[in-house]
Amino acid sequence: MVLYKQELKSNLKGFLIWFLVIVGMCFGCILLYSSVESSLSDMGDIFAKMGVMSKAFGMDRLSVATMGGYFATEIAMLHALGGGMFAAILGSNLLCKEEFGHTIEYLAVLPLSRVSVLVQKYLAMVSMLLCFQVIGILCYLGGFAIMGEKISAEHLWTMGATQFLMMLEIGTICYCVSAFSRKNRMGAGLGIAMIFFAMDILCRVIPAIEDSKYVTPFYYCNATDIFTDVKLSAASIVIAAGVIIISLILTVWHYLRKDLQ
Repeated sequence: MVLYKQELKSNLKGFLIWFLVIVGMCFGCILLYSSVESSLSDMGDIFAKMGVMSKAFGMDRLSVATMGGYFATEIAMLHALGGGMFAAILGSNLLCKEEFGHTIEYLAVLPLSRVSVLVQKYLAMVSMLLCFQVIGILCYLGGFAIMGEKISAEHLWTMGATQFLMMLEIGTICYCVSAFSRKNRMGAGLGIAMIFFAMDILCRVIPAIEDSKYVTPFYYCNATDIFTDVKLSAASIVIAAGVIIISLILTVWHYLRKDLQ
């Protein structure tokens, strides 16, 4: 697992930056709740009556004047978007960086098959995404404890699990893109994540494109749905698993035939 450890080490700085920025911002928002609680109580009814905007962000079902509503409609959305972007950047860079960075010779001298390279790099991505979620959720639980606020741990961990699946889906799609490219496709990866995020918002307010909810991974990990006990869509989870499997198959199929330079 030499390559696995090397990938963890080489991506540690990026991981720490994204984790500290995203989780740090969300943790700070939790600690700020007591300072803005009085203002939010006055604005809760206003946010709930903003029409399609309220519906898009779930403020028609949860009040931002409560910690649960404040977290689900504001903080969790920020965490999901940041996590999706981190997964996209990570996945889109793992394979192609060896070619555009001219370090493919390093892999060539190692006694590793291409399948082993793919597996170890992918496991490194999965490990970092899992750490991002688990440590992040623990930080939020700590924040709630510090503030003396009660929030459903079951809802929080369900959110963390579905967001991990979302991040894994986006990361795997971008991992596949990385296998097909010889250049850094970070921009494409971020574009994929942002398109999925926009689709989640639009499909909630535009009936004509409601079925696009089965395409975007942000739909099934929406914290507002989870905190209001909306049943998870089995179809969305199955589609997500299918996308991950198909992306991995395409990655292996192309990478084993690719002329590495």
